[in-house]
Amino acid sequence: MSKLNKQNIKTMNDPKENRFKQIIEENGGRINSICSYYCPNAEDQKVMVQEVLVNIWKSLDKFRGESTISTWIYRIAVNTSLSFTGKTYRNLKLYIDKDPLAMNILLDEGELEQKLKTEEQLEQLEISLNQLSVIDKALISLVLEGLSLREIADVVGLTEPNVKVKIHRIKEQLKQLLNN
Repeated sequence: MSKLNKQNIKTMNDPKENRFKQIIEENGGRINSICSYYCPNAEDQKVMVQEVLVNIWKSLDKFRGESTISTWIYRIAVNTSLSFTGKTYRNLKLYIDKDPLAMNILLDEGELEQKLKTEEQLEQLEISLNQLSVIDKALISLVLEGLSLREIADVVGLTEPNVKVKIHRIKEQLKQLLNN
């Protein structure tokens, strides 16, 4: 049997590799999305995504199933993204999609129509988001991903009521920043 065929057979019989491939197939969009919040440069995003994948591979045997696999993936992606930024994490920029519909999550619909009609206003929202603390940026990125309060709490290691209060305060802070 050729060397290539032996490697293919080994790969097909490796449960960890099969599990990893399935996880990445099911969660690749989540990983890319989280990385895009923290890194606007496409090349740096690719490097960050690779770092997340390496961390998932290294941690795969340690996953105990105490949370959903997607929550575990988000935790690794957020932590890796924060680590990836290194010493500049305090100045970390959060990059958002410029689609006003995506901002419905952060502002009430009526306010959204009034405040986010122009590209300039969307840029102001991004500037306001980047005035938030690192943990608040992480929370908002998970809110924008559509995670539930429970999932966000699991990812960031806070209680669900604490997450709810923090998100409410962040939204209020964003409203105030946009009104100034």
